[in-house]
Amino acid sequence: MSNIVVIGSINMDVVNHVQKHPLPGETIKGWGTSYYPGGKGANQAVAAARAGGKVTMIGAVGNDSFGRSLSAALQKEGINTNYILEKEGTSGLAFITVDSFGENSIILSEGANGKVGISDLQKLSSIMKSADMLLLQNEIPWETTTHVFEEAQNSDTRVFFNPAPAFKVPEDVLPLIDVLILNETEVQVITGNEIRDVSQARLAAEQLSNEGVKEVVITLGKKGALYMNREGDNLYTPAFTVETVDTTAAGDTFIGAYAVASTAGQSIKESLQFASAASALSVTRRGAQSSIPNREEIQHFLHNQLDN
Repeated sequence: MSNIVVIGSINMDVVNHVQKHPLPGETIKGWGTSYYPGGKGANQAVAAARAGGKVTMIGAVGNDSFGRSLSAALQKEGINTNYILEKEGTSGLAFITVDSFGENSIILSEGANGKVGISDLQKLSSIMKSADMLLLQNEIPWETTTHVFEEAQNSDTRVFFNPAPAFKVPEDVLPLIDVLILNETEVQVITGNEIRDVSQARLAAEQLSNEGVKEVVITLGKKGALYMNREGDNLYTPAFTVETVDTTAAGDTFIGAYAVASTAGQSIKESLQFASAASALSVTRRGAQSSIPNREEIQHFLHNQLDN
């Protein structure tokens, strides 16, 4: 079983459902508000746990009622929560608006996530070094994430990084990343190249590989996913066709499932298909963690899709 340590954000998602996203200055009527445990770090931890990984979560919640429920939700998934810190103040919040097509827009209020410091992680170095993989995003302070990259160089632990929210990753950090997993928007921010099709994604992946990233996975939504490594090997897999209800956490679901599959001896093609199936199932359901499928559901979906 894969031993995965996720270091990242833990949020409460406040989700509003609407017919269409409001224009600047426009007031619209919503269809209802729901509260779901979320945060890119926690979502990816849940996705990895449901996909069959042994997962430890490192992050922070506030000393508010949200914090207690967020930790409890992760515990319920069998995730080790012993290293979740409690910080003074509020937990992280994400204000999510989902339209009738299932597309979402998100505003983050970092709360306790912004207080995860280097000193916190220095106390946990043995936990991180014992992992098969560290899984990181960009919703805790960048200097803390950079510290993890540097520490991982002194161990055999692989580092998977999802640069979301999107930002320009410093060039000296790229060689520290074992697997960079990103979508079209994040590719454009990092490389400056717009991605409209698979061929453009392949060029962007080649650029990132030339800049030092060992392996690159670019998710292309309904167009599928592309893998490339530093040796130039590349593989494209198409997406599975499903009816989209809500795209919240689809990317996180892909990443968590891919992380488990790729450390469990599956081939790159099998790992991409497994992750794509998990992501496809997630967009047919509402919410973040509530939409993430378990391993049995993923395998059943894959069996039906690949046999037809």
